[in-house]
Amino acid sequence: MPPASGNGRVLYVEDDELVRRAGVQSLQLAGFDATGFATAEAALPLIDAQFAGVVVSDIRLPGASGLDLLAQCHECAPDVPVILVTGHGDISMAVQAMRNGAYDFIEKPFASERLIETVRRALERRTLMLENLALRRELAGQDTLAPRIIGKSLAMEQVRRLIANVAPTDAAVLINGDTGAGKELIARSLHELSPRRDKPFVAVNCGALPEPMFESEMFGYEAGAFTGASKRRIGKLEHASGGTLFLDEIESMPLSLQVKLLRVLQDGVLERLGSNQPVRVDLRVAAAAKGDMNEHVAAGTFRRDLLYRLNVVTIALPPLAERREDIVPLFEHFLLDAAVRYQRPAPLLTERDRMRLAQRDWPGNVRELRNAADRYVLGIPDDAATLAGGNEAEPQPLKERVEQYERALIADALQQSGGAVAQAAAQLQVAKATLYEKIRRYGLAVRGEQ
Repeated sequence: MPPASGNGRVLYVEDDELVRRAGVQSLQLAGFDATGFATAEAALPLIDAQFAGVVVSDIRLPGASGLDLLAQCHECAPDVPVILVTGHGDISMAVQAMRNGAYDFIEKPFASERLIETVRRALERRTLMLENLALRRELAGQDTLAPRIIGKSLAMEQVRRLIANVAPTDAAVLINGDTGAGKELIARSLHELSPRRDKPFVAVNCGALPEPMFESEMFGYEAGAFTGASKRRIGKLEHASGGTLFLDEIESMPLSLQVKLLRVLQDGVLERLGSNQPVRVDLRVAAAAKGDMNEHVAAGTFRRDLLYRLNVVTIALPPLAERREDIVPLFEHFLLDAAVRYQRPAPLLTERDRMRLAQRDWPGNVRELRNAADRYVLGIPDDAATLAGGNEAEPQPLKERVEQYERALIADALQQSGGAVAQAAAQLQVAKATLYEKIRRYGLAVRGEQ
């Protein structure tokens, strides 16, 4: 099995040349970037806190022993996994070494599969540790960073390209997607990547704002404008001036209020309640909606002219069920985020965990996935059922598992080829006509080709 973490670096320390060559060759054939060393002293200079790999070392070596190498690794790079190789008489020594921090030990003689699997697990752990450190640094500086849009699917790659294209402009953007799909994250990304990034990002949930309060909250008011207005209040529109106004659940805004908002967006001028003095505002609008807005227009619940004003550019966020290849990367990111927030270790996912995650539909989308990751880090007892996505006694049929795996492979190939079917077909080693049929069956997006 290829390493889950890509071409992971492996330092293989063994004084027996034939054994060393065989071990290095086995690891290289499995896809690892393996290098052999005859002594611990030769390998040690390559190991530091940033070393993105693992160490495999025989215990008995000329000069410094494998145990000495373990101790020195723990001084200069305590999180680098060290796997010890032992002879039959060294088992008790290896057990003590694991108590002292060794990742695992392998007893001679061993099958190459045992070595490869142990190294693969150790590399997964090391990769997760490095990602955790990177995330901690990112979270510490998140005030200056655009929000991360995670996903390797073709759909999310297209979303990222569209954001990069329109963010530097003032074009109004309508973000369409199901509940929990991450619409506010997209709006914040547009803001953070725009020239307005140093000005306010103001989010308004139109569905949660009572109609009687809409004008005062959005437009502000002067002292004495109504009973209880003891001092001037700046409204959301004026506060967002210079920055970005995010209007969530725009489809739930009452008709009587839509015309008032439209006038501000058209003229760039508002008046606070109780004042006749116009206030000029300069803002970029990003709105979010669920469902087809044209249906709301046809039903007479949303103004057509306001829709035209809001959707100069439309960004569609597909649900997680339509981009399953994004589920595991998102979940692993949320695991790291939760581990940082709760000051808990980030658990490692097994292949079975990943399969269960990818099989579930996640009707609550990204929000539901994030909550599941939080529970997983906190060790909530019902977590196993959450990952399984249902009754353990009713496993998914083999045909459906194979189809989901095939869909993920095809989607990944299309993403790497930029949607070019011919290139993806060559990568997957299938006929172009066959690939087109599978793309149609799985509803995947492709790039137009001649």
